[in-house]
Amino acid sequence: NPSKTEIIWFGSRSSLSKMEGIELALHVGNDVIEPTSCVRDLGVFLDCELSMKQHIGKVASACFYHLRRLRQVRRILGEAVVARLVSAFILSRLDYCNSVLANLPKKTIEPLQRVQNAAARLVKNLGPRDHVSSALRELHWLPVQYRITYKLCLLMHLIHIGRSPSYLANLVTATSNIPARCDKGLRSTTSHSYEHAATRLKFGERCFTFAGPSAWNSLPTSLQSETNTKTFKRKLKTNLFTAAFPS
Repeated sequence: NPSKTEIIWFGSRSSLSKMEGIELALHVGNDVIEPTSCVRDLGVFLDCELSMKQHIGKVASACFYHLRRLRQVRRILGEAVVARLVSAFILSRLDYCNSVLANLPKKTIEPLQRVQNAAARLVKNLGPRDHVSSALRELHWLPVQYRITYKLCLLMHLIHIGRSPSYLANLVTATSNIPARCDKGLRSTTSHSYEHAATRLKFGERCFTFAGPSAWNSLPTSLQSETNTKTFKRKLKTNLFTAAFPS
């Protein structure tokens, strides 16, 4: 359906600049589909440089819209009900497909953290200038950066116990399955760690083949060896919460 079809070229800014003046449109019969700078796939907005800034901006905009609506009824509903509504309308949006935001610069993710901070102030009925760290701790909400790590580790856990789709499991390799390491009898072959892809660029660290194993390998061995998903999720959140809010 040409009216619903979009085409986009991905690349670095320098690579895309080299394509100026080249015919990049897609010809389908008598229809011509011109390239666009941003497309939407499963609710995730992908720009041509994969900076994710447009996606983050749209998520933040939608969240602040719902926060303004909830603020109008904050006094009527009370803290407990507002917390549930924030979880449904705000936190669910922050967590949706957030693994694609792995290893993005802190400045890029900052709008999502501002959303979470505003949500915590709303639930706790704080002023705009009040510190929010204690509210996040009391609500037991992981900051956005740690929520991304949580998602990566959960995906790696499902891969580790054999409950993930094959297309995801095939992206990573357990250290114990690398023949070269097994032949040398290295200690790493008996661990639960995974090899991450080699990359020369900071951009490459955002790939799941690098970000997933890196997040997983940072976990303690006792957590990596946990096979019960429910228990793993509980212990994982405790581990990340301790790292986010050290006592």
